[in-house]
Amino acid sequence: MRYLSTRGQTPALGFSDAVATGLAPDGGLFLPETLPDFSGKLKEFEGLSYPGLCFEFLRVFATDIPADILRGIVAKSYQTFSDPAIAPLRRLTRDVQVLELFHGPTLAFKDFALQLLGNLYEYQCRMRGESINVLGATSGDTGAAAIHGLLGKPGAAIFILYPDGRVSPLQERQMACTGAENVFALAVEGTFDDAQAAMKEVFGDQEFRRRHRLSAVNSINLARVLAQCVYYLHAWLRLSGAERAEAEFVVPTGNFGNVLAGWMLQQMAVPIRGFKIATNQNDILYRLFTTGEYRVRDVAPSLAPSMDIQVASNFERFLYYLVGRDSARVRSVMAEFRQTGRYEFKDWDRGRFSASHCADVEIPGIIRRVHRDHGYIVDPHTACAFRDLTPGRPSVVLATASPAKFPETIQTAIGVSPTHPSLEALKSRAVRKFFVRAEPAAIKAFIAAHAV
Repeated sequence: MRYLSTRGQTPALGFSDAVATGLAPDGGLFLPETLPDFSGKLKEFEGLSYPGLCFEFLRVFATDIPADILRGIVAKSYQTFSDPAIAPLRRLTRDVQVLELFHGPTLAFKDFALQLLGNLYEYQCRMRGESINVLGATSGDTGAAAIHGLLGKPGAAIFILYPDGRVSPLQERQMACTGAENVFALAVEGTFDDAQAAMKEVFGDQEFRRRHRLSAVNSINLARVLAQCVYYLHAWLRLSGAERAEAEFVVPTGNFGNVLAGWMLQQMAVPIRGFKIATNQNDILYRLFTTGEYRVRDVAPSLAPSMDIQVASNFERFLYYLVGRDSARVRSVMAEFRQTGRYEFKDWDRGRFSASHCADVEIPGIIRRVHRDHGYIVDPHTACAFRDLTPGRPSVVLATASPAKFPETIQTAIGVSPTHPSLEALKSRAVRKFFVRAEPAAIKAFIAAHAV
């Protein structure tokens, strides 16, 4: 299978090259040339273990990796998850189930893709005899998961930009307390959007990127989205027949990648009814899907920091399909948005999306209500998904992080401070972080000095 850029000005690549490249040289995002139809395989998929299902799904896309190698990469990627189900479904009521995506090594849903991506990078380094330098930007959980996917791997270094003081203390410690020599946690002034914009400019320097064999670890990397499709499929297969027909997946998201994965699976003929986008107070996606206007506002720090985003990178992939795979149209829309900070879609098909938003002051009360009614503790991001569930409709809420990563908020809400052994161990370790300006020149200078 070949992979095309959403902006149409990059030659098609195979899977491994698309993964290694990350962001397309023309500034676009890679997508499969065609989407497969899985409708005839759903019965075969039932009963497979999570790694087994992941292998069967990914083998359709990773056609340049031998099947036995891919199977081993997948198996290795999920060995570190603490729950044998990998992505267990917990039923709270007749209509509400929670898909727990926080049993990986960094206790967040990003582990599903980034453990896999780290092992794909390791395989590529070994097969090609080349080193790789991985660059990413994070609003919280991506950085820790990416780092732990590449921790100590030979031939790889990882550089993660994050907004200083705007991630939770434990999220920062997961990035800056590993002790690994190939890990560089880069604190920048400003917001996640500032870090992400600077990162994209670094990738725009093609000579620098080739010289340092630079690859992207953010959800702009195609492997991230494909890996995340699997947990939707795994959950859908475990619903009853009636629930499969009616269930809505409720997805906390800021950069649109998490919900895009589910939507792409739906386009592969898996009959998911629909998706609800759950945002925090930085609600550009809520405003887009309720008004049709995509407009940037200032980012306000929140209790759900991983969603403190105003420029949702993965929206470009949805846009590509929205405009009938017209790359010229994608370039035009993205150029206007970049110049003006807004774009209005008129008479557009929103697909099977609805949206909700949650003010910061509401989050503790939602955590308290869920705990009171169900004896269940949710983190602040997942709490946003409980803000506006559709009455009477089966809902699968994606729990995106462990509440133990946000003990202060949970303590305020219910008087309990959840803990986890891996997080407690971080508290006694020294923080090793580096301060850089959110400017391409400063970031490139740091990478050049520390690249492998």
